[in-house]
Amino acid sequence: MNRKTLVLPVVIGLLAPVLAGCGDSDGGSGGDAIVVGTTDQYIATKDAPAPLDPAFAYDAGTWNVLRQVVQNLMYIPRGGGKPMPDAASECSFTDRANESYRCTLREGLKFSNGDPVTAEDVKYSIQRVLDIDDPNGIAALVNTIDTMETDGDSRIIFHLKSSDATFPYKLTTPPAGILSAKDYPAKKFRNGFDLTGSGPYTMKTELKDDAIVKAVFTKNPNYKGAVNLQNDKVEIRPYKDADSMGEALESGDIDVMTRAMSPEQVRQLIEEPKDDIQLTEMPGLEIRYLGFDTEAPTVKEKAVRQAMAYTIDRGQLINKVYAGMAEPLYSLIPSSIATHTNPFFNKYGDGDTAKAAALLQAAGITTPVKLTLNYTTDHYGSATAKEFETLRDQLNGSKLFDITIKGTEWSVFRPKEVKREYAAYGMGWFPDFPDPDTYTSSFLDKGNFLSSPYDNPRLRKDLLPQSRKEADRSAATKTFGEIQDIVAEDVPFLPLWQGKQYVAARTEITGVEWAVNSSAELHLWELRRGSATS
Repeated sequence: MNRKTLVLPVVIGLLAPVLAGCGDSDGGSGGDAIVVGTTDQYIATKDAPAPLDPAFAYDAGTWNVLRQVVQNLMYIPRGGGKPMPDAASECSFTDRANESYRCTLREGLKFSNGDPVTAEDVKYSIQRVLDIDDPNGIAALVNTIDTMETDGDSRIIFHLKSSDATFPYKLTTPPAGILSAKDYPAKKFRNGFDLTGSGPYTMKTELKDDAIVKAVFTKNPNYKGAVNLQNDKVEIRPYKDADSMGEALESGDIDVMTRAMSPEQVRQLIEEPKDDIQLTEMPGLEIRYLGFDTEAPTVKEKAVRQAMAYTIDRGQLINKVYAGMAEPLYSLIPSSIATHTNPFFNKYGDGDTAKAAALLQAAGITTPVKLTLNYTTDHYGSATAKEFETLRDQLNGSKLFDITIKGTEWSVFRPKEVKREYAAYGMGWFPDFPDPDTYTSSFLDKGNFLSSPYDNPRLRKDLLPQSRKEADRSAATKTFGEIQDIVAEDVPFLPLWQGKQYVAARTEITGVEWAVNSSAELHLWELRRGSATS
């Protein structure tokens, strides 16, 4: 087995991994499709009939489908860094306050159906997301826009409500993707799994029981943009779990195994390497945390949430479930981002049941506190169930809590969470873009993706807007520090751990190290069948 490791330096707004090994870069390759396995599921349900609509989709799996087909004005280049033009030929702020942003489209852009792409299409697509304003919280990514104006077919100007130095990053995300008004109605979803875009690929799907069993991505002959495709065709095949995906890689049914590999699979490939499979370890900015409905009776009292923060032992959790694949997290912002601090460690430490007991007693709360922790069984990997069993045992072992755990499939779990049917629940977060703002505003601002009722006026009216003003993101460090301290005090969320990323692939596949970046974005165009060169 050939094992590659990418190392992530501590950065802010610039995530450029150092690469061990490099692949071909001399154009696309023909032949059979490269087949990529995933445990992400793409299912249409009554509550989510439009899983791939950019005005609805808000999880890493569906975004990784959208990125292949739907083009954006900007994109994050290979290796990370500041956003660069894709559908645009150029973009820039036009004022010092970072309140007006102008983009000019490339010439000759076309949708996959042959229709020209214009500035009006850009305006229509983003306005559609704002108008639909789905409870998933996706509109929050572009809600700093006040008005948009077009100048001919090729120029669009965004006038923002307030300073937002992160706006170029937001234009790289799927809710800012460019859609055709012919296929996407203005104020309702496009149900099903069809996609129309101007991105690198077109897509066809095979379905069974309202779920994708195969998505075939074929090189889009109309694509004009910054991406250099290394292949002509790629397939994504969803698997019910990591074990079945691993069996498919072993048998040669798939060429690449992406998210989410199990800890056992990673450990086995490290300890028992295989000649025909390479394991690539990459930096990751994924975090896991507990979320709370701060208006639910069982967790409304801050002391209950704080007592849980005292009681949980992250080190024991990681050693038991994710040994070597994760590290403790004591803030919503991961340690790989330079604005990160450790307020949860400083305030609560790990596994301090004596302080938890004293806190509950002082608050007059009767123990044990009875509470259900909800988690999704099929979205974050097979180890999630063991993780919540461990959390239950830790909390119940303190005699301060009476915890029950309940696992639910993502297609049911996510709608229930958005409707606030859970008092306490486990979630993961892959950054929308590589900036600390995606770990703060996405959780704490109005219209956040969790539909959280938590509202701290100091955060929403002062600190969050202030954190977005600085073009030099390091200048916002003090503001982000105060945000993290407030979250640790109020505990609307309880950070648990941040993880690494692993991809396993057959040795004939190159470009794997570029195909998944630190934000868990899947770039299928980087994969190639053939020998690597340096």
